Amino acid sequence: MNVRRRLIPAAAAASLGLGALTACSSDSAATGNTDKFDVVASFYPMAFLAQQIGGDHANVTSLTEPGQEPHDLEISTKQRAQLEEADAALYLKGLQPAVDEAVGQTGIKTKIDAATLTHLEDHGTGGHSHEGEEGHSEEDEHGRDPHVWLDPVKYAEIAQGVGKAFEKADPDHAADYKKNTEALVTKLNGLNSDFENGLKDTKTKVFFTNHAAFGYLAERYGLTQEAISGIDPESEPSGARVRELQQEAKADGVTTVFYETLVSDKTAKTLARDANLKTDVLDPLEGITDTSRGDDYFQVMESNLKALQTALGAK
Repeated sequence: MNVRRRLIPAAAAASLGLGALTACSSDSAATGNTDKFDVVASFYPMAFLAQQIGGDHANVTSLTEPGQEPHDLEISTKQRAQLEEADAALYLKGLQPAVDEAVGQTGIKTKIDAATLTHLEDHGTGGHSHEGEEGHSEEDEHGRDPHVWLDPVKYAEIAQGVGKAFEKADPDHAADYKKNTEALVTKLNGLNSDFENGLKDTKTKVFFTNHAAFGYLAERYGLTQEAISGIDPESEPSGARVRELQQEAKADGVTTVFYETLVSDKTAKTLARDANLKTDVLDPLEGITDTSRGDDYFQVMESNLKALQTALGAK
């Protein structure tokens, strides 16, 4: 994806209050050498974890600044300095190559790779390859899907690992980190229950999306994600792919093509028009924007659940 996105700071305003808005900063002056536990996070899902677990003790900075698209992030000299000055780096290896390289080169003591805190899987492209279409890959070097935060269970596993890493790196506040982690995991378990119950009985289990980001979510709740060829969301599907999806929509009772708030809806609307389907938003939560259906991870995930229930015909 090469779309430039308008992101707001990765702050969970609803649960962290105004302090979180200033805690997550892109200013290097606010990053290192503060009297708090300074954490540099790669992008929103990592920053959200750091804020929730770190609480008042953490000063969280996101490398993915407002207006930047996470996958295309390039690390500036200023950001490399941020990493060097920080107490910890929290990132998801395989999602942002520039971050992987920068963290690997830095001398920062505590490097927390979320990909090592849960099991990553190979979900393929979520679609099919077609001649003349450019592939859009967001997999790591082992072909594994990095979008684990969209599965509340796996996100909770990562949260537990991050909590332990914080406790070890900043033992003076270990008790608070442990308490905050437990509270976050409890909320994630509740979210998982909401999805399980909400998607238990539906008319169809198949959903179409223009971004193959929902493999973990689909697998967790017994659904089938069908991405439009697994291609760049800005590209149009081929005629052959549209015909294939038209047939599948009829066979599986698909009603909706999902698109994202952060990228153009052109591909989804092209397919929907040609296949006589509806369109709606399913947010991959790579960043919170002023058009997001919610102010933080939990609110947007609940909105995703409602969208899926409507599209799948939940009873």
